[in-house]
Amino acid sequence: MRHRFISLPIILLTCAFSSNASPTADSDTSTIVLPLEKCIEIALDDNPTIKVADMEISRVDYSKKEILGQLLPNISFGATYNRTLAKQTMYMNMGKMGGSGSTGDKDEPEGGDESSPLPSGNNGIKVGLDNSFSMGFSASMPLIAPQLWKSLKLSDSQILQAVEQARSSKLALVNQVKNAYYTLLLAQDSYKVIQESYDMAKFTADMYAKQFKLGTASQYDVLRTEVAVKNVEPELTQATIAIKQARLQMMILMGLDGTTGMKVEAATQLSDYEKTMYDRVFSIDRKDISNNTELRQLDIQTRQLRDALTVQKMSWYPTLSLSANYNWTSMSNGNPMRNFRWNPYSMIGFTLSVPLFQGGQRYSRIKQAGIQVNEMKWQRENLVRSINMQTDMAFDNIQMNVKQIASCAESVKQAEMAHDIMKKSFTVVGSESYLSLRDSELALTQSRLAYLQSIYNYLIADSDLELLLGTWTEPEK
Repeated sequence: MRHRFISLPIILLTCAFSSNASPTADSDTSTIVLPLEKCIEIALDDNPTIKVADMEISRVDYSKKEILGQLLPNISFGATYNRTLAKQTMYMNMGKMGGSGSTGDKDEPEGGDESSPLPSGNNGIKVGLDNSFSMGFSASMPLIAPQLWKSLKLSDSQILQAVEQARSSKLALVNQVKNAYYTLLLAQDSYKVIQESYDMAKFTADMYAKQFKLGTASQYDVLRTEVAVKNVEPELTQATIAIKQARLQMMILMGLDGTTGMKVEAATQLSDYEKTMYDRVFSIDRKDISNNTELRQLDIQTRQLRDALTVQKMSWYPTLSLSANYNWTSMSNGNPMRNFRWNPYSMIGFTLSVPLFQGGQRYSRIKQAGIQVNEMKWQRENLVRSINMQTDMAFDNIQMNVKQIASCAESVKQAEMAHDIMKKSFTVVGSESYLSLRDSELALTQSRLAYLQSIYNYLIADSDLELLLGTWTEPEK
């Protein structure tokens, strides 16, 4: 990942210029302007959370291949060496052939009949050699394994679960990127509004300062206008800090380090979204919750439990396996590295296992799995109710924000008209006081900020509803 800070800025610059983006007003060469879609694309490509989710899919896929490998032959090679320290002694019954005799045992009966073990003076025969070698191949393969076959379907469900979890991570990341992008838009647009208010206050203060020098304005007017400028400066500072914080959050979500000196700016304004919000509201299908990621994960978990229940039932079925061996053996006396005499031998066989009784363990496991499946039905019913309630609340919130946007837009128009009238009355006619002009300026600033806030609230509510419904789809590359 060390190359990220070298290659990614180049990619970002390329994306910025390809989208007809221009540098910001400060002409900082490390600042690039990106649209929302490009920010989401970069975040999905470089965010560590998404990389971990994709790696988890690969891990589960290898887990399925591991189970599939159990159906294939298992071949191994082995070798053993044994050194005999004390050889075995073998005794033979030679009573009839050797006549009467005794082994010297005091308890032995006399007469030399068939019960006499050995002739007199025989202490047994030592058997075996000093060295024994064995090496060869062994193979085994299941022929009939119902429980193993059903485990493959369980692995498929695990892969689907990993894929859905990766999709859930992408949906959450897209929601975070959108919220951060909208926050950056709000900070940038609010800064412009406050900067305009500051410029108006500064212009008025400079005008009164010049009039005071000419003797046409009082010192009170100068102090009052300068105080108005000082009152706007903290708001301007807060807006600047808000932009930096929002930009830093965006860069973290996009996988960029804040110490690289690169700055990301939004390519649009909040007011641009007002044009499409009505079409967006009418296109929302809040009744379709089939793409909700929590619901889909719950359905996949239910499928996993059903597959697990089937696997438990398959434990009652018999299994059949094939085994084969091909080995070489050698035995010798003395030096183990000499006098090798290798003799091959081989075998093939079948093993049939029929489960009969395990103390009721299988029955209990099947009952447990069945109860878990029934539990998931009730959990799904409760989750559907919760999602429907959240969807209705989110949609109502969007409708309320749309109405508020329309109201704030009308308020901005009225505030602009009132400010223009008051400005003309103050500068041209001179019939209005500075306090009235300042009141109109504050009313205009507040209406503009309220308008921006209402659009921001709508966008956040729409993004949260999109996350809830799971309707975002990743664009094709």
